[in-house]
Amino acid sequence: MKIILPVAGKGTRLRPHTHTKPKSLVRVAGKTVLEHVMDNLAGLKVDQFILITDENGAVVEEFFRSHFPKANAVFLPQVELLGPAHAVSLAAPHVKKGDDLLIVFNDTLFVTDLTRIPKLCAKYDGLIYSKEVEDYKRFGVNVMKDGAIADMIEKPDRPVSKLAQVGLYYVKDGAAFMGFIQKAIEAKLTVKGEYYLPAVFKLMIAAGSRLAAPEIEEWLDCGKPETLLATNRYLLERSSKTTPAIEGSVIIPPVFIHPSAKVVHSVIGPFVSVAEGCVIEDSVIKDSVVNAEADLTNVMLNDSIIGDSVTLTGASQRLNIGDNSVIDMGSGRA
Repeated sequence: MKIILPVAGKGTRLRPHTHTKPKSLVRVAGKTVLEHVMDNLAGLKVDQFILITDENGAVVEEFFRSHFPKANAVFLPQVELLGPAHAVSLAAPHVKKGDDLLIVFNDTLFVTDLTRIPKLCAKYDGLIYSKEVEDYKRFGVNVMKDGAIADMIEKPDRPVSKLAQVGLYYVKDGAAFMGFIQKAIEAKLTVKGEYYLPAVFKLMIAAGSRLAAPEIEEWLDCGKPETLLATNRYLLERSSKTTPAIEGSVIIPPVFIHPSAKVVHSVIGPFVSVAEGCVIEDSVIKDSVVNAEADLTNVMLNDSIIGDSVTLTGASQRLNIGDNSVIDMGSGRA
């Protein structure tokens, strides 16, 4: 199996954090989104990872190679951001006859057993992993007939289906799939100038391919600040890590505190993740993500995301602060 990881894209909904880092390297529950994705893929036999990057490609490659040194990986830049299907098409030179493909978009994290792919796909040509949702008007949905996908509708006005696509796809014949992407591009099947995978899958269905839509157990969105915090809560609740005891501070689980972080005279938790190199003093923090090397003094935070290398003094707020910020909320400290 070859796995395509499209990690290009601006991540505009997560700004200011994605001004300085790709969205795949945003942290949640003590790890980057990319690390969580790789954890979910750990049970698979993978021949090659194909990462589609943008201008942040060097940063992603350095991170990936340092954290996953044994993985066979190539990094391909998407110079023109022409949509998800176009991004996947760039992997075509690395997809050979006989290759099966798993495509994982990193806006979302998922909970499902991917080792069941051979069983789930025994009678099908591919799998489009899905999740039933109530707010179907926000998503692309699958319309089913006799156990297979008969049609796909983007953001339907009426409830023709509530089975939303979650950004996780498997195809048995990778080379043929790349051929269908090329047909979609040649036919200029775009939405607002960009190429999307549903148009490709519709071509496959029209040609006789049978695609199933297995449901995942959980769908965890990391694309917006509020959903990132919700995902942080979910993952911390289910973490097997023990809650650290820190003398002079109160730690209310579930939390993640990196061993290199320093916490002094503070109350941390619940639902807080603190990354490496942080210093937190005389503070109360709950339901928040504090990124690497942040320095927080005399603050009270709730529902907040604090970027890398932020210096924050004297605040009682809900904050969404990007990397390298220095903010003094009137504590009087220099």
